[in-house]
Amino acid sequence: MHNSSRSDNTDPSSPTSEMHSEIKRHLLCTFGYDGHVSEGNDANYLYRAAAATLRDRLSTPWRETRKRFATTSQRRVHYLSLEFLLGRSLNNAVQNLNLDQPLRGAIEQLGLKMEEVVSREHDAGLGNGGLGRLAACFLDSCANLALPVVGYGIRYEYGMFHQKIESGHQVEAPDHWLRDGNLWEIERPEDAKTIRLYGHTERYLDDGVMRSRWVGANELVAMPYDMPIPGYTNDTVNTLRLWKSEATDAFNLEEFNAGSYPEAVATKTQAEQISMVLYPNDASENGKELRLKQQYFLVSASLQDVLEQWVRQHGNDFTDFGNQNCFQLNDTHPATAVPELMRLLIDQHRLDWDTAWSITQQCMAYTNHTLLPEALERWSVSLFSNLLPRLLEIIFEINERFLVEVAAKAPGDKEMIKRMSLIEEGHDPHIRMAYLSIVGSFSINGVAQLHTELLKSGLFADFYNLWPEKFNNKTNGVTQRRWLSHCNPRLRQLLDTSIGNAWQANLEKIVALEPLAEDADFRKQWRAVKLANKQQLSDYVAEHTGVVFDTASLFDVQVKRIHEYKRQLLNVLHVIHLYDQILQGNTESMVPRCVLIGGKAAPGYFLAKQIVKLINNVSDVINNDPKANDFLKLVFFPNYCVSAMEVICPGTELSEQISTAGKEASGTGNMKFMMNGAITIGTLDGANIEIREKAGAENFFLFGLNAAEVEEAKKTYDPNAIIAADEDINRVMSMLESGLFCQNEPGIFNVLTAGLRSPDDQWLTIRDLRSYIDAQQAVAEAYRDHDRWDRMSIRNTANSGWFSSDRTIQQYADEIWDVQPIEIGQAK
Repeated sequence: MHNSSRSDNTDPSSPTSEMHSEIKRHLLCTFGYDGHVSEGNDANYLYRAAAATLRDRLSTPWRETRKRFATTSQRRVHYLSLEFLLGRSLNNAVQNLNLDQPLRGAIEQLGLKMEEVVSREHDAGLGNGGLGRLAACFLDSCANLALPVVGYGIRYEYGMFHQKIESGHQVEAPDHWLRDGNLWEIERPEDAKTIRLYGHTERYLDDGVMRSRWVGANELVAMPYDMPIPGYTNDTVNTLRLWKSEATDAFNLEEFNAGSYPEAVATKTQAEQISMVLYPNDASENGKELRLKQQYFLVSASLQDVLEQWVRQHGNDFTDFGNQNCFQLNDTHPATAVPELMRLLIDQHRLDWDTAWSITQQCMAYTNHTLLPEALERWSVSLFSNLLPRLLEIIFEINERFLVEVAAKAPGDKEMIKRMSLIEEGHDPHIRMAYLSIVGSFSINGVAQLHTELLKSGLFADFYNLWPEKFNNKTNGVTQRRWLSHCNPRLRQLLDTSIGNAWQANLEKIVALEPLAEDADFRKQWRAVKLANKQQLSDYVAEHTGVVFDTASLFDVQVKRIHEYKRQLLNVLHVIHLYDQILQGNTESMVPRCVLIGGKAAPGYFLAKQIVKLINNVSDVINNDPKANDFLKLVFFPNYCVSAMEVICPGTELSEQISTAGKEASGTGNMKFMMNGAITIGTLDGANIEIREKAGAENFFLFGLNAAEVEEAKKTYDPNAIIAADEDINRVMSMLESGLFCQNEPGIFNVLTAGLRSPDDQWLTIRDLRSYIDAQQAVAEAYRDHDRWDRMSIRNTANSGWFSSDRTIQQYADEIWDVQPIEIGQAK
């Protein structure tokens, strides 16, 4: 790195010059950079100095925001989530402080490019996919709307694993995102909390009242680290508080001095395990225990934090606690919040059961994120009894009282009582965490229209019939500031010059773009932006996979968690079909296509890992066949993450949202692609339905059965008959089963082909394949007409306003949380 003269900004008071001076001060005074560091480390130093500079800019509004929220008399919201997939914080701060140009200029004056510096920050991968990224978008929107919301999560030392591909197989490596520290956090030891695990309970008489107390427990410390979440140019900086687990004492000095080093540090090691790794594989009992520990650790620390703040302001008077606080449970992971709040109110603050239960039901709200029954969390009673004995007592009491209520509504209906019980009886009884969340909450919401309707008529029908007023829908959204303005600067500039920049704060304004779909000159500019983004994506793919995408091809993308219901397998079958067409010579009207699939399979999910292997094997065959070179490429993009999506999303033209109808709760990748002008091919599932409604049916490629038809088709499903009757599908299966894609590993994909041919395949992949092939042919026909495609693309972006997380959060604020913005000067 070299020092340059201020050629672009000679005025020392200009924003760029001020930024340049602040960065140089941090380089020298904060990080001791002396100008003689090897070139390879320059970007690291410059990233750290730039981050410190932006953090300085956030410090005053962050402090003032905390003061405003602390002194407000209105309700506050506490967003509890085991996942926050934040990505890079520098990007977010630059975007929301509107400092891109000054920072870019300052970094260039110091001899590097902005992109080189930004890339030195490790992604904060504190989530597994859509759930965690949604939580990050929600925090962004809460800050943008100046709402009094604090996020609570866990400060995992290792985030979501780093995915490598070796011989086509997924191999997991640790993602030690904190190895270089985290410049965006502030440790708050004064707010540390004590967490209790194990032990047992005992009954005792307290002034004539029989109570329980939790004794003999192991204790550990929850240490809070706060991260700033800035709103968009509004002087609001909200807080994400992440908890790190620590031992109460570093180690046993007596044992250490006696030479028993392992025993001396065992307690410390066990305590620190809780926040060590995101979501351990819970296939084993030890894994399950650690995951429950994580959930309770998050919940107990966060609830204690909120209660401690309340007592500081109000003493031990909890009369208005339920009115003044709301806890939003992001899925069932924080479900122990229901019995834990009861425990804290009854055992520590001496409230009676009825008062404590009234408060709990008044302030808990539950968001459900899944339609898969097997994904609804259940914890064994024996595990709870060992790990959280006092909470188990409280859950039993909640259940007993609840079943009295059910029995009163449906006298003599033993089957209903059995179905609705919080305890699933049997040889090994389990606690149904979703049911616990429903019973303890005043609001239960789904995350897309179809999802919510299916919850009401299916998974939670009994509860909906009991409490219909509790159920509501909040269709998910994503923040346009990260997923359009930041990740697609070329399109941002075109939008700003064409319709103004009001859409960045309010995405509904982007509808002004729609008339420009009929403007030939604007379509030309739109196409030029997409081509430049495709070139950027092509370079990125080449860098990470060695495969070169031709930008004249259709860029066809599916990136999301690898799961059977998301049907990456359906995508691969279509790619094999296209390859078969090429081998047959049916290429006269074929549109060249580059297919990118990315995502991570859960470490213990065998079939998902087999799908990753298949994608890689198919890509090896196709990409090395000269006959396919001009028509088809397929890559599996390794280690898909937030930063990768920021490059993939702007360059995508076709968005694959092809889950089996009735299985995807919402989806949020579909919204990011729509905002950036990609056109969706999809089923009537999740938020696809609303995307199609907003964009217009003519600007969406629909295929497959709907949710009701899926359930009906399962009754008589015969995939082998479908394969035999359809020549194209028969040829695809023959190629797959011939060993063409596994010549050196015979039979490796037998389990996948057997699943496709099974009448019990609940994903109905073969049933939807013909419809999917036909829809993909319609895609190719539309793509040949550039003007038609560009119109469709523009209209998708123009109608994406509904899918901003700002809209979603405004609905949460109005319809669940009952909170108002607290802007500068408004707090009382």
